[in-house]
Amino acid sequence: MSVAADPRGRGQRLPRSARRAQLLAAAQAAFVESGYHSAAMDDIAERAGVSKPVLYQHFPGKLELYLALLDERARELENAVRTALASKGTNKERVFATVAAYFDFVAREGQAFRLLFESDLINVSQVSSRIDGAFTRCGEAFADAIAADTTMPRADAMVLAMALTGMAQMAARNWATFGTIGQAEATRLVSQLAWRGLGGFPRSGESPATGQG
Repeated sequence: MSVAADPRGRGQRLPRSARRAQLLAAAQAAFVESGYHSAAMDDIAERAGVSKPVLYQHFPGKLELYLALLDERARELENAVRTALASKGTNKERVFATVAAYFDFVAREGQAFRLLFESDLINVSQVSSRIDGAFTRCGEAFADAIAADTTMPRADAMVLAMALTGMAQMAARNWATFGTIGQAEATRLVSQLAWRGLGGFPRSGESPATGQG
């Protein structure tokens, strides 16, 4: 995907928050298209329609720009997962909503998911710690929901939660890259698999014999 420079950006004063958003959007397009190592600050500035000094006023270097972008995308995914888990409805509906959050994330315009799921800077500790932290926080949110609704210890719930979030992440990533079926059908299949597993554990107040599969 190529983003053309916006000539209206040059010489135009924007609020700092608006300028930052503009620069991050341009950076995302460059990083997704070229990868971190090949993306150049000159290119990012050109895409944003600003001079390179303006870019450096907001971000002292390419790594800082990349990390800021990672933080934004990580917050988006975590917020989507937490919103799904907090939604009203049955446990099954919440599981389906949580899996759907991952598919919605990878389906967004601009392929932002590649920054988290396919970073070519994963060996840099500042990057890997952010990515691992994002996935762990999503797992913790899922574990809280599992532990609150079942009889299992929190540590056991965390093991299941990380397995389920890993499955949702990998399935969504694979669908975004190679998918031959629609998003809704792919989401349904993975959600059904997740629920079949979770539904077999008894809920609080139930005996194992009355747990629903």
